[in-house]
Amino acid sequence: MYKRIAAVFIIAVVLAACNGNDTRDIHNANTGSAALPVEVTNLYKLLHTGPDSNNTRLKLAYALDSIGLAPAALKQMDTLVTRDSTNYKLWLNRGSIAEDAKDTLQAMESYAKALHIYESPDGLLDLANLYAETKNPRALLICSRVKTLSLGKEYDAHSAFITGVYYARTGKRQQALQAFDECIANNYTYMVAYIEKGMVYFDNKQYDEALKVFQFAATVDNLYADAYYYQARCYEMMNKKDLAIEKFRQSLSIDKNLAEAHEGLKRLGAE
Repeated sequence: MYKRIAAVFIIAVVLAACNGNDTRDIHNANTGSAALPVEVTNLYKLLHTGPDSNNTRLKLAYALDSIGLAPAALKQMDTLVTRDSTNYKLWLNRGSIAEDAKDTLQAMESYAKALHIYESPDGLLDLANLYAETKNPRALLICSRVKTLSLGKEYDAHSAFITGVYYARTGKRQQALQAFDECIANNYTYMVAYIEKGMVYFDNKQYDEALKVFQFAATVDNLYADAYYYQARCYEMMNKKDLAIEKFRQSLSIDKNLAEAHEGLKRLGAE
């Protein structure tokens, strides 16, 4: 669910480059630019020769974000929105990258500015999601507004999911379960809704009920690693070590980079 940074020392190199927007800054950092993917280094070079190219800067921001360097990407977005402060798509993109950078306040501000320019349903849901995660009841108001727009089942599913997240984060379990069920009714393959629904039971120590949800999720998408990971967590809490190990390994067979599954195996002495 979260992007991982390939190597810690890359951050210092890229941040130095972002400050001057110059590839020479990378070489001046002594660690060398070889640590960066070739496409990122090439974008820095292009930006050095054409610093006024918004298209190149935007591509660089996306590229940095994609390799887990969201703070560096955010600096590029800062330049873009300074140049074109009325472009709502830039503000939406800045909000998304700010989320990746774990800067919730900046993300909220970016989405709010985007919505001030153009009240798009996607922007509304982006902001509502942050409100839900921070237990702000404004999430419910926004979700209700999006539903009144009658945009179809997909947007109804998003609205119900975010409503469920708000209720889950505020400890209103029954309302959360109802909202997640509504989400799934609108979109049977909304996999994260199954996980959130199962976690409502899990957090309440109803491991049998949680397990049923995660098992069903695996039948909806048998290549969804999280469904097996959370089954493993249920078995672990139920002291069924062998089954937990089996499910942790099954999740890793789908996503070998699932660090939480490796940690689970280490806890059980199986790795």
